[in-house]
Amino acid sequence: MVSKNTISDNLIDVLCGITDPLLMRAFLTDVMTPNEIEEISSRLQAAVMLEDGAKYTSINEATGLSSRTVARISEWLKKDTGGYKTAIATIRNHHTHL
Repeated sequence: MVSKNTISDNLIDVLCGITDPLLMRAFLTDVMTPNEIEEISSRLQAAVMLEDGAKYTSINEATGLSSRTVARISEWLKKDTGGYKTAIATIRNHHTHL
């Protein structure tokens, strides 16, 4: 179970509350650097690729992430918090509705 934290709860509430993709893009642009957005996007891409059975080398090439980062993402995918798995399911669900 993920613990609650008052400061991060505000962020979570905002992220859950913004349903318009353009408004979400504007929010992320305001609160994160382009490099931070790229890093998180690359981590999510790596998680999808890991779930699809891709090898670390192809993930490194596609994302630019280090093999250690890919290994950590692989470990996080196996943990029971389910955050990455939920995100991947959301991506796959969204793509089937397009």
